[in-house]
Amino acid sequence: MSSVFIVDDSRTMRKMLAGALKEAGIEVIGNAGNGIEALEQLKTIKPDLITLDITMPEMDGLDALRFIKKDNPDQKVLMVSAAGQKEKVLEALKLGALDFIQKPFEPEEVIKTIQKALA
Repeated sequence: MSSVFIVDDSRTMRKMLAGALKEAGIEVIGNAGNGIEALEQLKTIKPDLITLDITMPEMDGLDALRFIKKDNPDQKVLMVSAAGQKEKVLEALKLGALDFIQKPFEPEEVIKTIQKALA
């Protein structure tokens, strides 16, 4: 079973995404509310994929992505962005993110994107 780690400052978004993943048979092995929490947890867990929100307090997704890729260049990461963040999405893709999910999203589309990234 594939494992996903969810990083988003919105508790509601984390719950919604975790529920959709669980229904699709994908294990959620943890979640964090910002980049600092994520990096701390990633010292002890090794997810197959990380979903990483771009806009978060304390440490945003782009800075977290830089640290994640520095420590583990092969880590699969999908960015989560709000509409109007095209420049940041492009920067994330240049930094090594596989793809992105745009909020608000339909659970079916998110599952397809995540399954594609895990393949």
